[in-house]
Amino acid sequence: MAPIAGDGKSSCSASAVIADTARGYHILRINGYSLTKGKPTGEYLKSLPFTVGGKRWHISYYPNGEISEAQEYISIFLYLEEEGDIMAQFQFRFADDVAVKPMSLGQVQNFGSKNMGWGHKEFIKSEDLEKSKHLKDDSFAVRCDIAVVSEFRTKETDEAARPASFVHVPPSDLHQNLGDFLLTEWGTDVMFEVGNQTFAAHRCVLAARSPVFNAELFGTMKESNAAGVVRIDDMEAQVFKALLYFMYTDSLPKTEKEGVEEDVMSQHLLVAADRYNLERLKLMCEDKLCKYITVGTVATILTLAEQHHCPGLKKVCFDFLSSPANLMAVAANDGFKHLSRSCPSIMEELIVMLGKLVQ
Repeated sequence: MAPIAGDGKSSCSASAVIADTARGYHILRINGYSLTKGKPTGEYLKSLPFTVGGKRWHISYYPNGEISEAQEYISIFLYLEEEGDIMAQFQFRFADDVAVKPMSLGQVQNFGSKNMGWGHKEFIKSEDLEKSKHLKDDSFAVRCDIAVVSEFRTKETDEAARPASFVHVPPSDLHQNLGDFLLTEWGTDVMFEVGNQTFAAHRCVLAARSPVFNAELFGTMKESNAAGVVRIDDMEAQVFKALLYFMYTDSLPKTEKEGVEEDVMSQHLLVAADRYNLERLKLMCEDKLCKYITVGTVATILTLAEQHHCPGLKKVCFDFLSSPANLMAVAANDGFKHLSRSCPSIMEELIVMLGKLVQ
């Protein structure tokens, strides 16, 4: 039989197995290192619990080694705090090595049960730490980068249709690098007092991000804080901390608790963002508050939107009140009284809306 003639073309396709991961890190600072040396070998101190990939973890620090063979070393381990067959990669390093890019997180480890841990029995020899730059004022900090594998999936790729690439451009990690400077306080040159807490920061970073900070730190108000200490009034410490985190990382800090706490934090952060002319942060807070508009909160949020010039948030509030049921419910729980006291100008617009609804 003669071969069947063809057009000489062949089909090609490609697919890839992808591991979806959730990444994060935790910094454990050991203050009073010399005091921890009194712990016997095998005993440890542990960090507060933290969440990465929806799972709770903690770090255990053994000042005199986990076992007798490692008693001249500091041992450090990452532990899973809940049940579950979790696959994760991790890497420990000193937090002040901000110039060092995180290396490959290494082999995937199976955290197969609650309180199962992986780490380093010989993280660093005690005498080497005591001679190193990492120990300052009897204190040092260790950072643990974690990547939790959430699932594996397969997707089609166009790899077969294009030539192989020998150059891989990684995503930007500028926000992570700047965040490291904030967390480790390396090179800070200005101190803020907010409530009963202090925060160290970098003048240049704040001035680059906020024209208000630029004026305060380098402009006409520079002499008033020449000592390097700036007092921030009318703001809670946790709000200022979140504000600093945004200015260094362009993102909001992760919160373990949702609901009312996030609602209140978003309101306070919106006010702070308007105060320091951080338009992106202000819009992010507006977007979050849109999810929390209810009969009980709409009066407060609408007042906030009017006072701080948030047209998008204001429109969402008015859309909510365009429902006769919602409007009457707000009137019944003294929502209008709050609005008339806090922001009387907006009552005229609401009266017009009410008039249209009853026509």
